[in-house]
Amino acid sequence: MLILKCPAQLQLLEETLWKSLPATLPVLGTVMTVARGNPASHEVLVDSWPHFSIVLTRLRPEDHRDPRDYYTNQLSVFYRDKGALQVLLEGTEAVTWERAFQIMGTQDGLDEAVQEVASARGQKVE
Repeated sequence: MLILKCPAQLQLLEETLWKSLPATLPVLGTVMTVARGNPASHEVLVDSWPHFSIVLTRLRPEDHRDPRDYYTNQLSVFYRDKGALQVLLEGTEAVTWERAFQIMGTQDGLDEAVQEVASARGQKVE
């Protein structure tokens, strides 16, 4: 996963996300916040740039204080491809399964994908 920090990249991503509302709503607000100075210490990750399949927003890992606090470890996701979501959940370090987290998204299949990966890892999802 690539962390977008460049203002021009964030602006382009924001413009792209606006075109896919309402599905992009969970990530759009954070992308806008990061592009305008990032007072909340979030980061925006994509699987590739500029042709991305998934966008993930989260608090910077160094700002996590309690691994049991799923409010601080809140993730938002938008994906164009369910396969990209599976790769994100299974094979990247973008989602840290060792700490409690909640993941928000509006697209079909998100809950099922999280349940599948958690089950394969022997973890419980609420």
